[in-house]
Amino acid sequence: MFARTTALAAAIATLAAFDGAAAQPLANQPPDTMAARVEACTPCHGNKGEGTSDVYFPRLAGKPAGYLYNQLLAFRSGRRKYPPMNYLLEFLPDPYLEAMAEYFASEHPPLPPPAPSEVSKDVLALGALLATSGDAGRNIPACVSCHGPGLTGMQPGIPGLLGLRAAYVSAQLGAWRYGTRTAKSPDCMQLVAGHLTEADVTAVAAWLATWPAPANPAPVPKGTYALPFGCGSQPN
Repeated sequence: MFARTTALAAAIATLAAFDGAAAQPLANQPPDTMAARVEACTPCHGNKGEGTSDVYFPRLAGKPAGYLYNQLLAFRSGRRKYPPMNYLLEFLPDPYLEAMAEYFASEHPPLPPPAPSEVSKDVLALGALLATSGDAGRNIPACVSCHGPGLTGMQPGIPGLLGLRAAYVSAQLGAWRYGTRTAKSPDCMQLVAGHLTEADVTAVAAWLATWPAPANPAPVPKGTYALPFGCGSQPN
């Protein structure tokens, strides 16, 4: 917890230094580039957005820029609730957030190897079933129907699910279920998560963390497939 607090304090200080950055170049001051600005993000999200050892801070690298931008807007507006991020982004303008999103979308560090699972084979089998086939009887679409057959996401607003730890995925599904994470209407993930049980969440999160990266982990182009239902963050 101390390390996380220290990292966030450093991030706030760095972004504040660049905020309003009509900054005049000074001796011994770092260059006013986006690479320098996002150093504020790296203690929590990794030098290239690849993630860190903290399972609750996600990988950002290679996700669609539109998705990352939507999340930054959501943190700034409070649709997505995490006080340090809400405070960090509170006064940053849209172009600044858009540039941050583009920067991390352009980074492509290697994906981590699949994580060993701590759940039973039966739990993994349930996760695989929900992720790849869904459960029509409970109005649960398959993860692959929105996030793509390779789970790499789709431009511009559907994220890939690769390289995320089970604890993070579980926490986000819980946030949608309990309304601490929301998106533009229709909030498709809130609808999906609302149909999941605690056991479903554990199973899906565990299975996703074990899934190996495909040869090309890049998000597929917009329109590659149709979403199974309306989604405000990426209209069909």
